[in-house]
Amino acid sequence: MSVLEPACVEREFAELSRFRTAFYGCLSTRADAFFELTDALLCADGPVRTPVELSLTAEHRRGYGSLYGALNHGRLDTDQLRDLLASLPLPRFDGRLVLTVDVSPWLRSDAACAPERLFCHVHGRSRQAAQIIPGWPYSFVAALTPDRTSWTQVLDVVRLGPADDAAAVTAHQLRSVAERLITVGQWQPGDRDMLIVMDAGYDVMRLAWLLRDLPVELVGRLRSDRNLRLPKPPRVHDPRGGGPPRHGKEFRLAHPQTWPKPSVITVNDTPRYGTAEAQAWDRLHPRLQQRSAWIDHDNELPVIEGTLIRLNVDHLPRDREAPPVWLWSSATGATPDDVDFIWSSYLRRFDLEHTFRLFKQSLGWARPRMRDPHAADRWTWLVVVAHTQLRLAAPLTIDQRKPWEKATRPGTALTPTRVRRGFRHLRPHLPCPARVPKPSRAGPGRPPGSKNRHPATHQDVGKTIKRPSTLYERDRARP
Repeated sequence: MSVLEPACVEREFAELSRFRTAFYGCLSTRADAFFELTDALLCADGPVRTPVELSLTAEHRRGYGSLYGALNHGRLDTDQLRDLLASLPLPRFDGRLVLTVDVSPWLRSDAACAPERLFCHVHGRSRQAAQIIPGWPYSFVAALTPDRTSWTQVLDVVRLGPADDAAAVTAHQLRSVAERLITVGQWQPGDRDMLIVMDAGYDVMRLAWLLRDLPVELVGRLRSDRNLRLPKPPRVHDPRGGGPPRHGKEFRLAHPQTWPKPSVITVNDTPRYGTAEAQAWDRLHPRLQQRSAWIDHDNELPVIEGTLIRLNVDHLPRDREAPPVWLWSSATGATPDDVDFIWSSYLRRFDLEHTFRLFKQSLGWARPRMRDPHAADRWTWLVVVAHTQLRLAAPLTIDQRKPWEKATRPGTALTPTRVRRGFRHLRPHLPCPARVPKPSRAGPGRPPGSKNRHPATHQDVGKTIKRPSTLYERDRARP
C-alpha cells in the first residue's frame, strides 16, 4: 500500500500517529489490552456482533479473558482523553465552530440486574411506533462538518444517571467542552461565537441562560404549540400608575394572526428541499414562571431574548410533505446572512444520526451484554476513540470497494465503513505502543460442582429523585 509515498499526506499521517501515542498515554490499568481491543475494533471484518469475537483477530494478541478484564477493571483518564479530542483539527463553517448535542440510548431491556437504567423513549419506523424501553442514555457532543457527509467529530460523551437533572448535566457538559476548546486554542478572542445546535428535546432557553457567560450561541428547535412574548413596548405615562410591563404581546406559533411583520425574510433555492423561505422575528422570549426548572431561582426571573425563525421548504427528500420548522437562537439582531447560516447549520445536525448508526450497526457499541454501567462507559470511550481514528485515517486510506458497490466520486471523502475496511492495511505503518503479552495459562475457575452463592440483585428502573414542580411541593418537601 502506497499511503506513505505522497508528500501531501505526511501531516495527516503524523496527526494520526500522534493521536495513537497520546491515547495510549491516557490508559493506566490494563493499557495494553485496551489498546489492542481498539485496534481489533478497527480491523475486524464486518460489523461487530459481540466483543469476545474481537479476541480472534490478528490485531488482538491476548486471550478473551484480558478483553473482559480490561472492560471490567481497567482504567482510562477520561479528562485527559477529552483534552486530546479537543486538540485535534476540527471542521469549521467559514472559520466558525458548529457543535451539536444529542442523546442516544443503549437499550438493556433484558438486563434486570444492571443498575442505573432509565426509561428511554425510542422511536420506531414511524412516530406512532414509539416505545419506552429500559436502557442507559448517553449524551454526545460532536463537531459538525459543513459538507453533506456522515462524518462528525465526537468531543465528549456522558451517561445520564437516575439522579441526574438532564438539563443541568447537559449544561455542565457543554460548558466543559467550550472551556476545553478555548483552553487548547480552538477559539480565540475575536472569533465568532461557537454555534451549538440541538433538537426539540432540550430547553434551549434555559441552557442559553446557564451558558450566558461563554462565547456560544445556542440554536434549538421549538414545538409548534409554544407561546412566546414580543419585546416590551415603549413606556408611556399612565395616570393610574403602576410599573412598566416586562413583556410584550403574545406570539403564538400555531396562530398566524398573532404574528407581527417579520424583521428578516430570506428565500433560497436548495437542491434537496426546493425553495426554502425563512422568516425571523427579533427579541422574542418566553414568559417564565417559578416552577419546574426555575423553581429554585431566588431572584427575579430573567427575560431571555433571542431570534425566532420559521423555516418553510417545498418538500423533503423523496417528495415527502414538509411541515414548517421553528428555531430559536440565543443571539439577537440577526442579519439575513445570519438567519441563513442558522437554519443551514441546524440541518447539518442530522449528520450525528449517521454517527449513531455507525456506532451501533458497524462498531457494535450497544452489542455487549455488560452488567456494570462503568464497564459500559469504558467500552463507549473505546468506540469514540476508534471513530476518531477512522476520521483521521480518511485521507490516508485507499478505497477497498467491493465489485457491487458504487465508486466514490473524485474529491469526495470515503464513508466511515470504507475507511474501516482499509484500516487494516494502514495499521502496520502506524505506531503500536502496546507491549507483547507475557505467556500465561488459564486460571482454575470455579471448582466443578460448586454453585454461585452470591446471586446478582435485581435493580429497579427509573428516576430515584423526584424534583418538585411547584412552590407548594417544594415548601412541603423542606424540613
